[in-house]
Amino acid sequence: MNPNTQALHELGQSLWLDNITRRLLDEGTLAAYIAELSVTGLTSNPTIFEHAIGQGNDYDSAIAERARDRHSTEQIFFALAIDDLRRAADLLRPAFDASGGTDGWVSLEVSPLLADDAQKTIAAAAALHESAARDNLFIKIPGTTAGLTAIEASIFAGIPVNVTLLFSREQYLAAASAYTRGIERRIEAGLDPQVASVASLFISRWDVAANKQTPTDLHNRLGIAIAGRTYRAYRELLASDRWQTLAKAGARPQRLLWASTGTKDPAAPDTLYVDALAAPDTINTLPEQTLQAYADHGRAAEPMALDGGDADAVLQAFAQAGVDVDALAARLQREGAESFSTSWQALLKQIDDKRSPITEAAK
Repeated sequence: MNPNTQALHELGQSLWLDNITRRLLDEGTLAAYIAELSVTGLTSNPTIFEHAIGQGNDYDSAIAERARDRHSTEQIFFALAIDDLRRAADLLRPAFDASGGTDGWVSLEVSPLLADDAQKTIAAAAALHESAARDNLFIKIPGTTAGLTAIEASIFAGIPVNVTLLFSREQYLAAASAYTRGIERRIEAGLDPQVASVASLFISRWDVAANKQTPTDLHNRLGIAIAGRTYRAYRELLASDRWQTLAKAGARPQRLLWASTGTKDPAAPDTLYVDALAAPDTINTLPEQTLQAYADHGRAAEPMALDGGDADAVLQAFAQAGVDVDALAARLQREGAESFSTSWQALLKQIDDKRSPITEAAK
């Protein structure tokens, strides 16, 4: 086992891979990451699948088979994604079992086009979870206003949820509240409160946005400060009377997940966000390049401070530099949703282009 990644595992932080491709599965790469680099989970999103399906011909035969069965383009995509994620879930099942369901998860996102439609998101989450038929598969739902309604309803229905597109402490707390309400409703209804969830806070996109308008000494510091402030809120929530009551009833914590942790600035260390965000009871989901870099030369410092460390002072410096954190958080969530929608449309077009000749020939 790699000593760098194993050190994070022993600290209490899970390392999940932020990627999925059929080749990653076929060539044994994911299995190697699990065996050698302490990887205990996997996440996906529309952009990841856009790249996976659009590059090369790994999915062409599967697309052709389903096109001949007259499946819609969206049906074909979800069939392809579920095939991949089932295989990944099975590889990760030992981690799921060994951790009592805390680890060993994969994630599948509902259509980004549903981000503002709570009822359709609820229906899609239920259908995808049933179709995937894996205990260790999260359904990803964005932490938008409509998404919060869908998160509560889905948790109440017993569907494990990965809350995506969170950018601030406030957005995280709103998602955590939706999760908590869903668990409370289950307890009131006499249902099992053990429904797993993670809340994904995006990090590097903060710095991509802020570096353009701040002095050099503040570059690549905003995402980590936001993480520090959110981590403090996370620890406070877990210590709260409200959560302790649920924990005593058998509920499991909604774990905080660091997303978008690949370094975007070529002038910054390639393991910047992994080094800085080492913390017990959290998850860091890493792009392959970042995972490999950390295995080679990553060195986590002390675990993150429970009180957020210097996060407040750093955020004050950004405020003085003219950065409105609340407004930027709202913008980043909106842009993130739009980006995933764009990738979704491109993804469906790729599949449609591959299936069209077969569909035409069948007429």
